[in-house]
Amino acid sequence: MTAVVDAPPGVENFEEKLDRLAQVAVQSGLGLAPGQELVMTASVDALPLARKITEHAYKAGASLVTTFFADDASALLRYKYAPDASFDKAASWLYEGMAAAYRNGAARLAITSANPSLLSKEDPEKVSRANRAMSKAYRPALELITRHDINWTIVSAGTPVWAAAMFPELPADEALAKLWNAIFAASRADQADPVAAWKAHDAHLHARANWLNEKRYAALHFKGPGTDLKVGLADDHLWLGGGTTAGNGNYCIPNMPTEEVFTTPHKDRVDGTVRSTKPLSHQGTMIEDIAVRFDGGKIVEAHAAKGEIVLQRMIETDEGARRLGEVSLVPNSSPISASGLLFLNTLFDENAACHIALGQAYSTCLKDGDKLTPEQLAAKGANDSLIHVDWMIGSGKMDVDGITADGTAEPVLRAGEWV
Repeated sequence: MTAVVDAPPGVENFEEKLDRLAQVAVQSGLGLAPGQELVMTASVDALPLARKITEHAYKAGASLVTTFFADDASALLRYKYAPDASFDKAASWLYEGMAAAYRNGAARLAITSANPSLLSKEDPEKVSRANRAMSKAYRPALELITRHDINWTIVSAGTPVWAAAMFPELPADEALAKLWNAIFAASRADQADPVAAWKAHDAHLHARANWLNEKRYAALHFKGPGTDLKVGLADDHLWLGGGTTAGNGNYCIPNMPTEEVFTTPHKDRVDGTVRSTKPLSHQGTMIEDIAVRFDGGKIVEAHAAKGEIVLQRMIETDEGARRLGEVSLVPNSSPISASGLLFLNTLFDENAACHIALGQAYSTCLKDGDKLTPEQLAAKGANDSLIHVDWMIGSGKMDVDGITADGTAEPVLRAGEWV
């Protein structure tokens, strides 16, 4: 029996739009195949959407849907009552089980709805230790995801605490309604045929990636307020955008929404300074006004106006945490940017601006990357790390040049827009 969802006041046709969001998550985002298992993660606040996705997954022929729910209040209890040794532990059995499920053909779907400041008042050292332990335990599963061995996607659900963080000046009901309306619009769930809308958008992103692949730039040069950064691109790099065919043969669009085209930088060929243009919500802590300097691919100086301790702990995770694993181009006129909203959620905010990611590279962004050994990937410049953290550097004041193999600079973006 289909669950009845209480519609937030101010959201017209909420039940219908929630159903469409679940539909595109399964059909367009996940590309779930008949007979395939699905492993889903969500917060307890996202239960209505999780149920809708479960319904559409079974309608699409899923053999089994298994959902793991997280609870913010329970997470905070750990920091209040757990012994110190707890923060070096992670549920390795759970992540080993997830990796085993993916190896056996399961798809992966995440519903993000996290409180952007959940852990902002907790001991940053304990937060860092807990994140490091989780990253190590999750590594086997994460590798299957970053290599796109499986079909996977991420979608979002509106929650009161997230809405309050985005719209602190509004009454709770109005804030939640405004958040849900923004999620539906960005995810194209407010359109009559969202599956067709995603198909057209996917084709547009592929066309943009194909243009960049034809150019074969050796590097990108980002220039803007506080930013003068040259990002060398990995040998045999590939630009991707929109959906991809996973190693199991299923076509998926990993992020919903998505407005980016992205590739793999060379881990040793990044030099200069760069400043963030939007806050970063990382593992429940806000990091604002990030400013770093790269030399030979490595961060040698890092500061932040807020959350600097968390930033420092993050880049100390391992050797690769100080190097880039992704560079992405997003026009300043993207629908998410045009909305004028700061979502305090990387899934959305990274699709409002050009961004870079510290940590693990995507092997799929290299020619035949799925067939290369870790040593071969490293030789081409792909970074290796326990983390993959995107943060935004683009704006309407950002210029980007493509640098050819002979050193010629060609305009790619001017004032944040494609030339």
